[in-house]
Amino acid sequence: MTDPLIEKLLMAQVTEQRRARRWTMVRRLLSLLVLLWITWMVFSRGPGLQGSDVINGPHTAVIDISGVIEAEGESDGFMVSEALADAFETKEAKGIVLRINSPGGSPVQAGMIFDEIRRLKKAYPDKPVMAVVEDVAASGGYYIAAAADQIYVNQASLIGSIGVRMDSFGFTEAMKKLGIERRLLTAGQNKAMLDPFLPQKPEHQQVMRSLMAEVHAQFIEAVKQGRGDRLKLVAGQPDDKAEVFSGMVYTGTKGIQLGLADGLGTVQSVARDQIKAETLVDYSVSPTLAERLAQRFGASMAQTLFGLMRSSGASPHLGY
Repeated sequence: MTDPLIEKLLMAQVTEQRRARRWTMVRRLLSLLVLLWITWMVFSRGPGLQGSDVINGPHTAVIDISGVIEAEGESDGFMVSEALADAFETKEAKGIVLRINSPGGSPVQAGMIFDEIRRLKKAYPDKPVMAVVEDVAASGGYYIAAAADQIYVNQASLIGSIGVRMDSFGFTEAMKKLGIERRLLTAGQNKAMLDPFLPQKPEHQQVMRSLMAEVHAQFIEAVKQGRGDRLKLVAGQPDDKAEVFSGMVYTGTKGIQLGLADGLGTVQSVARDQIKAETLVDYSVSPTLAERLAQRFGASMAQTLFGLMRSSGASPHLGY
């Protein structure tokens, strides 16, 4: 005859084992659901509605130019161009609004977007492109805005900053105080140009000033192409001496007076009054989570592998 106490202990053990198996199954199911959710998040496209796939009927296409304009960034030239092509090709999109909140960035990426807007405007001459500056469209942000048919601002928006800058640091005096010797081998007399651990050479400074002047001239030419006779320029004055091309930043109100903008407006008011299509559809293209992770992983690997071998010199950028 089985001892009642032993029987109770055995039953309790069986019950506990059953409970543990159930919890194991629940945990596995939850893990599977989490895995499926992560997979969906990784491979789904980021925010942005893709034209005819989301709406039927007349609407205004909105494309965001936000943050720093840079490759593989929030305002990447390739992704913005993809959004532009989609908006221009969609028949129901009666016009395009560039919603700009950018302090600038890469002159290459800004130039790519500017050129693509100009190309698509020629291919679709009946589709207007309006730029609406919310907080700021400075430097590279204004470079892109200049490609639009018209630019609208808020009274307190910041626009302009038509110039080029280059940032770097020098550590030569600190190294002397710490007793650190810089050992650098190069092939090519200018390979170490602007190395922050070496004294600057006047000839290298002149080279970089010439380079920045060339990029500045390209920027000025783009703005003149886009704004034309609306710019308030002094007759006979060289471009590099003109106030609007000095790198100064202006409020929206002052920008209108100088011909850098056409009037006051918002995305909604421009869609309603200028494009005549009040319905807004966001065509902005954002990278998927997988693409962002790949970009960050790739950048980290590049820094790890090449960081010590890479030149520390700065590069020109269009920044506020």
